[in-house]
Amino acid sequence: MGSLGVFRTDQGTIFRITSTVELGPKVEVLRGGVWEPGPVAMFGLRLESSTRKLSDSAVGKLPV
Repeated sequence: MGSLGVFRTDQGTIFRITSTVELGPKVEVLRGGVWEPGPVAMFGLRLESSTRKLSDSAVGKLPV
């Protein structure tokens, strides 16, 4: 599975996107310290100018 990154929206929502050839993109949202399945529609949020890709050091501080 390949990671496309972890992102934070301007409202503070943190989400990560992974992708596989077989299943396509998968979105997970960080809620209460737990990664939960998120809507695939969030995939497009990574392109919004108000959404920021988190640095490797910031991602390292998040729950696995």
